[in-house]
Amino acid sequence: MKIRNTASKVAHSQGEGARQVASSRYSRFATVADTHTEVVGEQASNTGRIAFGCAVFAASFAVLLAVCWLVLGELTFIPVAVAAVAALIAASVVRVAQQWEKVVVLRMGKYNRVAGPGPFFVIPFVESAAMRVDGRVRVTTFGAEETLTADLVPLYVDAVLFWMVFDAKAACTEVGDFTCAVEMAAQTALRDAIGRGGAAEVALRREQLDRELKERLANKVGDWGVTILSVEVRDIVLPKELQEVMSLEAQAEQRKKARIILMEAEQDISEMMEDVSQTYAENDAALHLRSMHLLYESVRETGGTVVVPSSFSEGFSDIMPDSLKGTIGK
Repeated sequence: MKIRNTASKVAHSQGEGARQVASSRYSRFATVADTHTEVVGEQASNTGRIAFGCAVFAASFAVLLAVCWLVLGELTFIPVAVAAVAALIAASVVRVAQQWEKVVVLRMGKYNRVAGPGPFFVIPFVESAAMRVDGRVRVTTFGAEETLTADLVPLYVDAVLFWMVFDAKAACTEVGDFTCAVEMAAQTALRDAIGRGGAAEVALRREQLDRELKERLANKVGDWGVTILSVEVRDIVLPKELQEVMSLEAQAEQRKKARIILMEAEQDISEMMEDVSQTYAENDAALHLRSMHLLYESVRETGGTVVVPSSFSEGFSDIMPDSLKGTIGK
């Protein structure tokens, strides 16, 4: 009996281990879900709506108590209970929606109207406020972790989605949870866009990737009453090995450009030297002047002395004054 129990435990542990390995392999190439929507900065408060409901309840309760006191002349448990129930009903009749809210009202389970912003009325037990939809711009972060590209390179891409609800009726009646649906649709579109291109293409065409994601999401979530304002890719992380390879490729490309520029400069210089050589060949005096200028430039900064051989000095005899010819000859 003990042997059977031990064998069953071993088999159970092996099965759990296999399931964990399989799930880890699957999660490695799965899309990471971000289950919340970020609200950056200061958040608006709903205290005013709650205070309005309490004020309506308190005013209704006080008025009903005063009526009961005037009619009955005394306050017992039953009038107080009736006044409390009536005040609760009055508080449920008068509702208020914030400036950025739209409230979907259902009548007997069917869509009736969209109320708000401001105060609105609901028939008790017949109508209900099914959903309060925030009409402000929402910011959602989403990413794809180790998603394979077309050339089988795993990438991690992090992006930001700016969107808002323009049709509260569609957001309430067409999809169960439009916030989660938008997030999942964004992640799926990002994964598909990465899988259609290579690693270098995805890393270099961020703006094109943003436009492609926006168009795909707009077509998918438009029926849900949601509009996509923009999609921005924040970060693209390549594997370390691929980063080194792309760095070497970029360095080689820069060296290639530098060599091309150098060769073009040498070609221009050679053409200029050819023109200058033709000028010097036609004018010996210009050649001698150039020689003297080079000699002057060589000793100008150092302040040294140049010893000119007699054979070299004869080349300057044609352009030197007669007073200097004797000095150089000595």
